[in-house]
Amino acid sequence: MTDDGTTTAAATGTLGYEQARDELIEVVRRLEAGGTTLEESLALWERGEELAKVCRHWLEGARARLDAALARPEESTEAGGETD
Repeated sequence: MTDDGTTTAAATGTLGYEQARDELIEVVRRLEAGGTTLEESLALWERGEELAKVCRHWLEGARARLDAALARPEESTEAGGETD
């Protein structure tokens, strides 16, 4: 963990969606609260950008999985369970 309480950029790739989202919320809270130096604010902003990318990656993956599941024919129709 760094001096400002965030994890290192190297650990970003191993974060789950909820972890990245929660850390991003904390970064935004700290930026909105103010009271940080310009250097600290820039570091927080950069970390926020990294976390947003992680969240986007997870959400895009979830969307792709949903799209793939919706594109499959329904099993009940294939098995002859439903008729028109």
